[in-house]
Amino acid sequence: MSKVNKPFNSKSVDRWSVFFTGLSGACTYLIIAILFLIVGNIVWNGAPHFSLRFLTTGVDAGMFNVSQSGVFPMVVGTAARVFLMTIFVIPVGVITALYMTEYSKRNSVIIRLIRGAVNNLAGVPSIVFGLFGLGFFINFLGQNMDALMNPASAQAVWGKPSLLWASMTLAVMTLPVVIVATEESLKSIPPGLREASLALGATKLQTVVKIVLPQALPGILTGAILAISRAAGEVAPILFTGAAFSVQGLATGLTDQFMDLAYHVFILSTQSPNIEQTRPLLYATVMALLLLTFVVNIAAVIVRSRIRRRMRSFR
Repeated sequence: MSKVNKPFNSKSVDRWSVFFTGLSGACTYLIIAILFLIVGNIVWNGAPHFSLRFLTTGVDAGMFNVSQSGVFPMVVGTAARVFLMTIFVIPVGVITALYMTEYSKRNSVIIRLIRGAVNNLAGVPSIVFGLFGLGFFINFLGQNMDALMNPASAQAVWGKPSLLWASMTLAVMTLPVVIVATEESLKSIPPGLREASLALGATKLQTVVKIVLPQALPGILTGAILAISRAAGEVAPILFTGAAFSVQGLATGLTDQFMDLAYHVFILSTQSPNIEQTRPLLYATVMALLLLTFVVNIAAVIVRSRIRRRMRSFR
């Protein structure tokens, strides 16, 4: 005798569906509420001390004096390191994702090793990247460059913390983010576009450059946005590789040390002789860091949306 299946109960399905829909919605609104609570707290405490003078002056008058101190050197240093990091990480990340998606066999040993290395890099603590930058970029690469380029000079040019090494350390740290975002964007492109291009006589390289990359550009920009968002607030990777407690003037070259907003927040919260007096300055500096991050992200989102709109108009 065959086993009789239990009849489908639509009411129970609807009940569970409503429950999990409400639960997911509540979690979403909770996350949004926490975000607004954090940002609102920072704005509430930092806005009274946030001004044009604060953004356009330095720390010569007193680093811990809220009425005289400013963050202009930190803003310039943060923007410079994020810009250089983006220049370093985007080409390497995109080329790696292109190789993994377009040119290699999906289940080859090399691809497994690369994907395993990317996954492991994504889980490495940021302080480890800082120590790696100190050991590899400064002590190994920089000192050897000094020995080859300036053998008679006792003063280090490349073998010391600088804007270049801090940016490259951040590029290594954010490389998995760009690779994963680009790879997912490339996989979402229909195979028919590649086959049609090849059928019309285009080479593999022409197909990748003129068909695949333009279609994947919004996803690549998404990876760049995520990388910028993570790198803008990192302190540990630049702690040993380029950030300075205080420097005279702005960083004018790749080998100069620089002041940074995130590192300045760390200094204000740990080195101040009077934390209650410095608290308003701390909130205003965090507000400047958030504002800089939001401006960069919004600019990237606008560029991405325009590219998507232009691509839809061509279809």
